[in-house]
Amino acid sequence: MSVELVDSCLLPTKFGEFRMLGFWDEANKKEHIALVMGDISAEDSVLTRVHSECLTGDALFSQRCDCGSQLDYALQKISQRGVGVILYLRQEGRGIGLLNKVKAYALQDQGADTVEANEELGFGADLRDYSMCGPMCEALQIKTVSLLTNNPKKVEALKALGINVSERLPIETGQTPHNAKYLATKAGKLGHLLDR
Repeated sequence: MSVELVDSCLLPTKFGEFRMLGFWDEANKKEHIALVMGDISAEDSVLTRVHSECLTGDALFSQRCDCGSQLDYALQKISQRGVGVILYLRQEGRGIGLLNKVKAYALQDQGADTVEANEELGFGADLRDYSMCGPMCEALQIKTVSLLTNNPKKVEALKALGINVSERLPIETGQTPHNAKYLATKAGKLGHLLDR
């Protein structure tokens, strides 16, 4: 897999200053970024969030999902610790893309759950690919992570790439009346580990 580190810069945020590294994923023709705070080389296990892009949740504050709230939570936790990484992957809508996500939302408005909507559009329930995390972690010299996730498939995917996951840290946040069915579907059909 060809994933190339293109460049890096400083990114001051409301959570503190990060170093932002841009990666080009030749196989998927996608751009991904890593946000790094502090000296991760000094960490035995790097606090890490692998986050797939969600424009509606991350930038538009949608309450249909918990994505934006999870990103906010992860940035806060990294800021509190003073060290950690966000791998931000460009795979909108669990891999179906933004316009198909709008179509899926329209089907959800008519009563479908998130999995049923994707399948009605001819997609799998979750098309995300985590293979780019291997070369991204290699570029960052990360071998072991403490992973902020509710998704056991992310843990399995990183382990398959040779990244040691020393612990899985739950990231339950952002529950609203608008996403109760969505979260129940993530737990019931996608295997996410949610305490509800």
